[in-house]
Amino acid sequence: MLQHSIADNLDELLVVLPPDVRHRLNTLGNLDSLLEVVLDLGRPPEARFRDEFTYLRENPVTEDDIEYVVSRVGEFGADNRAGIARTLHRISAIRNRRGRIIGLTCRVGRAIYGTIDIIRDILETGESILLLGPPGSGKTTKLRESARVLADELHKRVIIVDTSNEIAGDGDIPHDAIGHARRMQVPHPDRQHDVMIEAVENHMPEVIIIDEIGRAEEAYAARTIAERGVQLVATAHGNTLDNLLMNPTLSDLVGGVQAVTLSDEEARRRGTQKTVLERKAPPTFDVVIEMWERDKLAVHRPVAEVVDSFLRGHPLTPEIRQRRADGTVETTQHIPTPASVPAHREARPLPARRITRLYPYGVSRNRLQRAIKQLGLTVTISRTLEDADAVLTLSTHYRRDTPRLRQAIEQHTPIYVVRSNTYAQIATRLEEIFSGSSAGVLPATDTEIALREAEEAAQRVMRSAEPVDLTPQSAAIRKLQHQLLERYRLRSTSVGKEPHRRVRVMPTSSAER
Repeated sequence: MLQHSIADNLDELLVVLPPDVRHRLNTLGNLDSLLEVVLDLGRPPEARFRDEFTYLRENPVTEDDIEYVVSRVGEFGADNRAGIARTLHRISAIRNRRGRIIGLTCRVGRAIYGTIDIIRDILETGESILLLGPPGSGKTTKLRESARVLADELHKRVIIVDTSNEIAGDGDIPHDAIGHARRMQVPHPDRQHDVMIEAVENHMPEVIIIDEIGRAEEAYAARTIAERGVQLVATAHGNTLDNLLMNPTLSDLVGGVQAVTLSDEEARRRGTQKTVLERKAPPTFDVVIEMWERDKLAVHRPVAEVVDSFLRGHPLTPEIRQRRADGTVETTQHIPTPASVPAHREARPLPARRITRLYPYGVSRNRLQRAIKQLGLTVTISRTLEDADAVLTLSTHYRRDTPRLRQAIEQHTPIYVVRSNTYAQIATRLEEIFSGSSAGVLPATDTEIALREAEEAAQRVMRSAEPVDLTPQSAAIRKLQHQLLERYRLRSTSVGKEPHRRVRVMPTSSAER
């Protein structure tokens, strides 16, 4: 099924704008792609489209312009959002310290049919579905159409818990885009979890639709609802399953993470360290869908099995679905590269890497070439970072966190460090890296070693309750170490000055446990 928009009631948004701004918009001719109109006090008004923006007049926005809009829209709630009755348009306010509105974002709301076909087969199973993705990836649009399809085509009792009126629009009568689904409005964002429970207890739904689970109370309410046999279709803060697992507040949505100490026998059987990360409870959601783009997503299911494999360092391959231009859906399996496989969930033999192109950053090319030839390695020297399989750099460069090395980390290129720029040091480091093999197979990268060190320090701190300082690292590597330590519920901070700045691991206080 091809996607198509239903009426977006654009005229009802234009009519609340200052007359000269409205007139200028009507002359543009490309309003089908209009995303929002921005009115900031003291700046010219802007029209923003998907890939560009244009000023709507030279004169800056005045207080009268803002008051003109505010007086013509619905009441602003505690989340500083208002709407226009029976439309999906959203007006969001920016206030100064005294609470006066000094800026408005007038976002065009559109309902689109056809967006749910890409996951309709999952929706029909009755499994609970959690959508993740960045703003603008289409999560709310899919929630809205899910409500319509479940209510009108699958004939289920559907309740929408609408915190900011984004799903069903402003006013007492919901937008037609949700079909026969019912909508419960949330009087204050802090009460979303109460309304979620009220929906189950008072209205006997078969399905509950929730936009943006972001608090621990909402995660708990979602678990309570799922345990009563109600299907959930929801979105949550976070772009990926990995993000969600690292979020202490929301990780319970997919079962949560806890550190478990194994017996000596079990640790030997698994081939791991004694302290490992494991899922602590059944997941609230059966399926997690990462919205990569509006028409491209990754499906993780069953979530319990996915999380267990992820924590053990052997991520399961997600199913990738992409909508083609003709409306058909292509399904493939995504095979993660070795660099995308988390190497710090458990202590285990790290995967080998085949390297054929090595990029020297700050290291003498002549000495590196001589060492490669002398050792008989089947490795060539890359002239660009983009073409390299790995980077060899000096420890001084590595600790300075240079833009070039940050680029290598971002594109998951392994980085190896040599202490000084002498032939002897380069040759010795190559021997250590390649373990005497001429096949070009590398063991753990320095990034993985740094993460392994953080994991071992976490275990020492949990046993001794004493702080531990790690080896100095670049800012990018320290960030990864901090993220790892969050999973152990440990506190960490960076101490010292560059190039000796390092992560200090500290025990969690009894009040935080």
